[in-house]
Amino acid sequence: MSSAADASSENLNGAVWAQIRISDSRDVPNIRRLIRQMAEFERLTHLFSATEASLSATLFPSPAPPPFRSFTVLILELSPTPFPTSNADGGFSPIVRQLHLETPVEDAEAGEFASPRGGGAVVVGFVLCFPNYSSFLAKPGLYVEDIFVRAAWRRRGLGRMMLAAVARQAALLGMGRVEWCVLDWNVNAIKFYEEMGAEVLPMWRICRFSGPALQAYRLQLHDKQGEAAAKEE
Repeated sequence: MSSAADASSENLNGAVWAQIRISDSRDVPNIRRLIRQMAEFERLTHLFSATEASLSATLFPSPAPPPFRSFTVLILELSPTPFPTSNADGGFSPIVRQLHLETPVEDAEAGEFASPRGGGAVVVGFVLCFPNYSSFLAKPGLYVEDIFVRAAWRRRGLGRMMLAAVARQAALLGMGRVEWCVLDWNVNAIKFYEEMGAEVLPMWRICRFSGPALQAYRLQLHDKQGEAAAKEE
């Protein structure tokens, strides 16, 4: 059996196996690299500041909450050999599917994205989701913050496989809906989501406090508390 360091594009042609599994702290370096690539694709690298330390602290706290009850990252990886049978992790059973590559895929990053679990597997994508709530439905749901497949492996049904895994889990948990956002210029993604049965809602706009605008509210509250204390004196 190959080690993680031996993963290469030459191993991934013909029949391969795809697996979606729950991530753990060992996946943090690959998660960060995937997020960086996603920021480049979305032309938003100026907003990227995640570090391995900050991702570890926020995504994998101790004690860890059950999957899909807090921030949850699913990892998609490919292997030239079948994956070992795995038990359900926090109620989520790994999803495994055999794929057939009609032509070899040149993946220059395969070594960099070797799975920390070894076996010659290569990490090719991820999806990050967390629970939200619909007051109209009076039900929890899942919000997909990120879904990403590395460039060498796109248009092979892998994004569909990941999004379907999240939708299936939401349905199994009795949740009311799964939501996410898409950039308005990404027409290929919009078409893909609509083909999967998703409703794209053009009338909604994202509103956000972040950076200095968000921090201004912390300072504002601090100033008001100081004024109140001064008046009491």
